[in-house]
Amino acid sequence: MTTKIMTDSQLELNQRKNMGLGMGIVAIVLGVAGILLPSISTFVVETWLALILVSVGISNTFYAIKHRPEGYTWQIILGLLYVATSIALFVYPLSSVLTLTLLLGSFLLTEGVFELVLAFKLRPSKNWGWALSNGIVTLILGLLVWFEWPQDAPWAIGTLVGISVLSTGISRVMLSLNQTSMPSNSPSSAA
Repeated sequence: MTTKIMTDSQLELNQRKNMGLGMGIVAIVLGVAGILLPSISTFVVETWLALILVSVGISNTFYAIKHRPEGYTWQIILGLLYVATSIALFVYPLSSVLTLTLLLGSFLLTEGVFELVLAFKLRPSKNWGWALSNGIVTLILGLLVWFEWPQDAPWAIGTLVGISVLSTGISRVMLSLNQTSMPSNSPSSAA
């Protein structure tokens, strides 16, 4: 009977692979939910953004009041601007969705370009095409938002975020599955 002893670097590689797979699967599930429930997803994205902005605004304002750093008056004004923006997101949801949809299109265009750059940096990797596909899909989604704005705004955020998250999840799962061998420069491969 032989027993297989795993080295620390093999354990670390397995942990990274499992974590990548897990994160990819969660992203796939969330992406499918976003596609199937676009209006709810749009509302969730808008609400999440409003909550983030109000949190940053309140904490920035309290920090500036308590510690009085240089330029604290501007930091207080900025904190109040964050809070006011979050209130506007809650009070004017339709206008907010229109604006957020346009911002989402810009974000997806930018993310698509960065994903394409990442794909070409991963080109020596076995499954680099998945990262390339993710970049192309994200870039196309950004262009769709720009060409269809504003009539598709109420469902666009949820659907497009869902597609982007699904694409990212598939890409991460496939890249994680590629992590099956030890890097050639690791100490255990030299032994």
